[in-house]
Amino acid sequence: MVAATQGGEQGWSSRTAFVLAAIGAAVGLGNIWRFPTLAGENGGGAFVFVYVVCVILIGLPMVLVEIMLGRAGGGHANAIGSVADVAEQSKVSRKWSIFGGCEVLAAFLILSFYSVVAGWVLNFVFISGADFFGSLFSGAPLAGAHVGEPQEAVTGLMGELFASPWRMLLLHALFMATTLGIVAVGVHDGIEKAASWLMPSFFVLLVLITIYGAFTGDFARALAFLFTPDFSRLSPTAINEALGQAFFSLSLGSAALITYGSYVGSDVKLAPTAGMIAAADTGVAILAGLMIFPIVFTAGLDPSAGPALIFQSLPIAFQTMPAGALIGFAFFLLIFFAALTSSISLLEGPVAWTIDTFGIARRPAAVIVALASFVVGVACILGYGAWSDVRLLGFWAIFAETDILDTIDGFTGKVMLPLAGLGLSIFAGWRADRRLIEAQTGLTGGAFLLWRGLVAWLAPFAVFLILIFGLFPWLLG
Repeated sequence: MVAATQGGEQGWSSRTAFVLAAIGAAVGLGNIWRFPTLAGENGGGAFVFVYVVCVILIGLPMVLVEIMLGRAGGGHANAIGSVADVAEQSKVSRKWSIFGGCEVLAAFLILSFYSVVAGWVLNFVFISGADFFGSLFSGAPLAGAHVGEPQEAVTGLMGELFASPWRMLLLHALFMATTLGIVAVGVHDGIEKAASWLMPSFFVLLVLITIYGAFTGDFARALAFLFTPDFSRLSPTAINEALGQAFFSLSLGSAALITYGSYVGSDVKLAPTAGMIAAADTGVAILAGLMIFPIVFTAGLDPSAGPALIFQSLPIAFQTMPAGALIGFAFFLLIFFAALTSSISLLEGPVAWTIDTFGIARRPAAVIVALASFVVGVACILGYGAWSDVRLLGFWAIFAETDILDTIDGFTGKVMLPLAGLGLSIFAGWRADRRLIEAQTGLTGGAFLLWRGLVAWLAPFAVFLILIFGLFPWLLG
C-alpha cells in the first residue's frame, strides 16, 4: 500500500505504518497526565465508564470521518484541500473547507505551546537521566531522582525552570528542532520511520512501568479506583470532561487524522483501522492510570494534582522506590516519546497545507512553519516572565486571568477544536455524498446507517455541548 501525495511524494508503506503514526498522533501528554488527573478528580471508575462510552459513540465515528475525508480528498494532503474536494464531489459549497482551515490553524497554535510544555518534559528527561547514569556508573543503588535532597529541592525543580527563560527557550528550540528534523525528511522516511521506532518503544516502556507499579505499588487499590464505578460522584462537569477527553484525546479537530488519512492507499479498510486507533488510544489512557495510580496511592500523593503530579509529586515518590532512578528516567522518556509523536502530527498538518498552497518543497515549508510556531512559543515563555501581565484575550471573561500559554491552550481547546469538530460532523453527516462516503468507509447497510446516524445526530450535539460548556462553564453549576 503506497498512496501518492502532494508533489509526487509517497505515503505510508503499509497499513501498520499508518496505524502506528495515527496512534502516535492521538497518544500524547493528555493520555499520560490529563486522563489520570480527570479520573482522579471525578471519582475514578464512573468517569472511566463515561469516557469509554463517549469514545465508542462519538470519538470512534469521528476518527473515521476525519480519515475518510483525508483519503477522499482527491490527492490533497491538507485538511482544507481535502474537505473542499469532498464538498465539490458532493456538489455542495466548497466553503465547508473553512472547518478544515480551523483545524490547520489550531494545529499550528497548539504546536507552539505544546513544544514549550514538551521542553519541560525534556528538562526532566535530562535530570532523571543524569541521576540514573550517575548512580549506574558510580556503583551506587539506583535510588530515585535527587535522592537524599529535601523534598523542597525536588518540588522546586519546576520553579527553577520557570525562573530560567533561557533554559526554557533552549529546551523549546531543541524539541521543535527534533520535530522539524523528522517532518522535513518526509512521510515515508521521516514520520513513518519515527513512528515505527517511537511507538513500539513507548508501549514497551508503558507496559514495563505498569508491571513495576503492580509489584511495588498499591495495584489493587488502583484497579478498584479505576474500574469500580461510583456514579454518585458523577457531576455534569465530570460528564462534560469525560466527553471532552474522549474527543480531544483522539487528536480530533487538529488536522492530523485528515492529513494522515490523505496518505492512505485505497486498499486499506478504514473502519477497522479507525477502531484500532481509538482502541489503542483508550488503552493507553487506561494503562497510564494503572501505571501512575499504584505509585500515587503508595506514596500518599494527590491523584488530582495535574501537571504538579508529574513534575513535582512523582519525582519525590521515585526517591523512595526501589530502582527509582531507572523508573524515573524511563517514565520521563515515555512522556517525551508521547509528546514527540503528537508534535510531529501537529506540524505535518500546517506543513502539508503550505506545500499545497504555495507549491514549495517540503523542507523549506517545514522550516517556515516550525520557525513561525517557535516564535509563538517564545511569546508563551515570555508569558512566564517579562510578559506575565499580558492578557491576549483579557476582554473575554474566561481568559481574563490567563497568561499567554494558557490563553492559546484555552482558545484552541474551548473554541477552535470543538468548532472544527462540529462543522465536520455536520458536513459528513448531512452534506457529503452518501455513495462517496460508503465507498471510502467500506460500511454498508445497517453498519453505515448506525455510523452516519451517530455522526449526523449524536456527534454534533455532543461537540456542541463541549463548545457551549467550554465558553460558559457556569452553565454546569
